[in-house]
Amino acid sequence: MKKRKADNIVIMNFSHIYEQEKFLQNARFQWIDCTDVYGCNCYCDSDAINVLQQKIAIYPPEGIHFIDSGNYHYVTKLWTDKIEHPFSLVVFDHHPDMQPSLFEGLMSCGCWVKTILDTNPQCKKVCIIGASEKLINEERDPIYKNRLVFYSENDLKREETWKQFAAIHIKEPIYISVDKDVLSRKYAITNWDQGTLSLEELKELLDLIIKKQQIIGVDICGECSDTINLFNCGEDIKTNNCTNKDIFLTFADA
Repeated sequence: MKKRKADNIVIMNFSHIYEQEKFLQNARFQWIDCTDVYGCNCYCDSDAINVLQQKIAIYPPEGIHFIDSGNYHYVTKLWTDKIEHPFSLVVFDHHPDMQPSLFEGLMSCGCWVKTILDTNPQCKKVCIIGASEKLINEERDPIYKNRLVFYSENDLKREETWKQFAAIHIKEPIYISVDKDVLSRKYAITNWDQGTLSLEELKELLDLIIKKQQIIGVDICGECSDTINLFNCGEDIKTNNCTNKDIFLTFADA
């Protein structure tokens, strides 16, 4: 990746959880206060989308964006809407996020990938890595056959699939979105059910992509609300803080 300016490392603070992660208390990082945005938790109405678009308007899609918990993963669509040339989207997520929207004009953390495929002509292909086999089968839609590629968490345990992934030829530059729920709970504590990937496995896959493809930008989500487990909150934050730092350094050192 190209060397980033300070304003290309962005923290979108929805839930106040980032305020408790020491790694992110860095004067070089640009914070966007999203705690005053209503109608945006899990589901995002048109008014909230407009507010969020205004908040990120001055920032480019290039760089690293921390976007809070998986409840706000739909923000990836807002960042990729800013890309003005053909690209492919690589998503690390335990959930495919390919569900139909419940209501027209309402975006959610469960339908945002489908929304990108349906509405963004610049997005040529989406690769979803580490999703549950069961959820893939439930949300797979044949109309996206040529534009949507899945590598389930079971696929990633087979060495030949790793080699196959490394050999995939994607013509366009890539935007990467990482939801930490793809990891086991040893490496991240999220508010969703999680996969079995280790942090080292995730970093190895990211490294394969970084070395072989032109990376536009990346976002990272999967924080856990500090109200979910009051007794272990401190340890949960410490775990996520360390993992955020490791993922960040994988990109920053590239």
